[in-house]
Amino acid sequence: MVGNVPVGGDAPISVQTMTNTPTEDAAATIDQIRRCEEVGADIIRVSCPTEEATAAMPLITRAANIPVVADIHFHYKRALEAADAGAACLRINPGNIGGDDRVAEVVRAAKANGCAIRIGVNAGSLERDLLEKYGEPCPEALIESALDHIKLLQDHDFHEFKVAVKASDVFLAVAAYHGLAEAVDCPLHLGITEAGGLIGGTVKSSIGMGSLLWAGIGDTIRVSLSAEPEEEVKVGYEMLKALGLRTRGVRVVSCPSCSRQGFDVIRTVETLEKRLEHIKTPMSLSVLGCVVNGPGEARETDIGLTGGGNGKHMVYLSGLKAHTIDNEDMLDHIVRLVEEKAAKIEAGEETAFDPHAKEAAE
Repeated sequence: MVGNVPVGGDAPISVQTMTNTPTEDAAATIDQIRRCEEVGADIIRVSCPTEEATAAMPLITRAANIPVVADIHFHYKRALEAADAGAACLRINPGNIGGDDRVAEVVRAAKANGCAIRIGVNAGSLERDLLEKYGEPCPEALIESALDHIKLLQDHDFHEFKVAVKASDVFLAVAAYHGLAEAVDCPLHLGITEAGGLIGGTVKSSIGMGSLLWAGIGDTIRVSLSAEPEEEVKVGYEMLKALGLRTRGVRVVSCPSCSRQGFDVIRTVETLEKRLEHIKTPMSLSVLGCVVNGPGEARETDIGLTGGGNGKHMVYLSGLKAHTIDNEDMLDHIVRLVEEKAAKIEAGEETAFDPHAKEAAE
């Protein structure tokens, strides 16, 4: 358990991110946590490098509606302070915080405060002896580091931990996670660290983490992007939605557009995605520019929009043709239909459309 969020076993794969505000600035950090909560973050991590940062933690942990993980690197006292300040989890490398007596102190503080611990192994900060042994970061070095850290905690009878073996190289990270999954039976925190900007980092993370999740490896994820933390959460959820592992909000099916389009598909989808960000109810929307693939996709979604001629477009509801809509009214109309459908689903008056339900009944 990370606070009230289960991690591992049959629990849903949780999505987390990390604040980039100075933790000492509690107000700014809380504001950013709120934005991350709004887009669906399950867990949030904050850096605690200084005593001033951990001094702000009580305010932050009380204000947050999701569990807060304290990111600790070398100063074991920061871990003690963060645990006392309400952190739900401590991100540490036990081997980096000093001798066995310091590990014992951190474990005592974690137990006393009901904290979990995340062991965070990173290819960029491997122990010197492992680099000398293996010559460079490699899957075997990452796995050995993780196992060494796990043993340190288990030797102190601490078992509420999860483990990450992150690398910026997709192949290195994937191989390390596969090896670790074979070696241990504990929750794994997935990530391709320092993945890059929004587009490049999304691609790298999706290839690496997607392949692991597809193989059944991973219990919680963090998409590491040079972008605002809210974007990390959105990408994480889209990844899980694409794999059928989590559902949240509107799943948009849209075409890449071509000269057949009856409306500006690209701008329409951009606008609809922004205007529908507040919808948390799982449902589907198809937006296609013409009648080649449009009707087929619309028959598979809760709401479908297919481009037609003369500025008139066809709207489908629960897979069936419903009515047409003019260009100028299209965006407001689709937003209203989605909001109305979401409200009915939440009220129990309707369910999300399942195109296969009829086939199953027959």
